[in-house]
Amino acid sequence: MGAEEETNKTYPHWLKPLLREKFFVQCKLHADSHKSECNMYCLDCTNGPLCSLCLSFHKDHHAIQIRRSSYHDVIRVSEIQKFLDITGVQTYVINSAKVVFLNERPQPRPGKGVINTCEVCYRSLVDSFRFCSLGCKISGISKKKRKEWTNNLSDSDDSYSSTSIGRLKKNDDIMNNSFTPSTPPLSAVNRRIAKRRKGIPHRAPFGGLIIEY
Repeated sequence: MGAEEETNKTYPHWLKPLLREKFFVQCKLHADSHKSECNMYCLDCTNGPLCSLCLSFHKDHHAIQIRRSSYHDVIRVSEIQKFLDITGVQTYVINSAKVVFLNERPQPRPGKGVINTCEVCYRSLVDSFRFCSLGCKISGISKKKRKEWTNNLSDSDDSYSSTSIGRLKKNDDIMNNSFTPSTPPLSAVNRRIAKRRKGIPHRAPFGGLIIEY
């Protein structure tokens, strides 16, 4: 199993599509309504942001509401924690409600004296949180999974290589011992040929014939 497959199994199927969506746009189906702002999301259908009027087509489905803080998308902890483990993600209190950010927020440089920062984007964090947003948590866990998977694969390759080399060497030794040609013994015919010495040369039968014209 690859690192990406392990990560996909760690989180619900709707999380990555949710983080890619653009909310607070006008609904194309209810553009004439004053409630056409898309700030809802159906976790069962995952077919894009919805306005409040669209929810009538998603009865008995699990839907969550996205809110805004300083032009960034947030969701209330009381809503998201029903469907997702948000352990390690920095929480904030906005309008008397505890929320988490959906995606990372670039920060030019951490503040002075900051000790704890996001493991992915290095944004300043308080307490012992590891990530500043849900997106950073997915990215951080995915990198960790890939690293572990790569290390395991490397160890497996090393073990396989050393085993293969040992097998090849053993096979070579067997081949050399089994198929190294030895000097065959001389047969009786070969011995006679080897012992025969050069005898008296024989002339051609017509070598001494002289023809006169």
